[in-house]
Amino acid sequence: MKARRTIILDMTPEGEFRRPRAPEFGRTPWLFRLAAAGALVALVLGTLALAAFAFWLAMTLLPVVIIAAAIAYAAFRLQLWRSGRGAGGWRG
Repeated sequence: MKARRTIILDMTPEGEFRRPRAPEFGRTPWLFRLAAAGALVALVLGTLALAAFAFWLAMTLLPVVIIAAAIAYAAFRLQLWRSGRGAGGWRG
């Protein structure tokens, strides 16, 4: 069975209904503010750690990319030399 929400009617001695009080949005519990600040700090530090990891990975792979580019350039120049074409175009 579902628990129903009870409605409380607040009435003045004169017989008029009082309006329900608006929630106080300006005053949040200190524990909630502390948890929100901790979550924000964790988010910022997590983002910083992820960026540092990506930078480290890029710097680690940079020598591999440079060596691979040098080997590819040497292979390309070797193919040009074998085919009889140098930097000046066709020889023939």
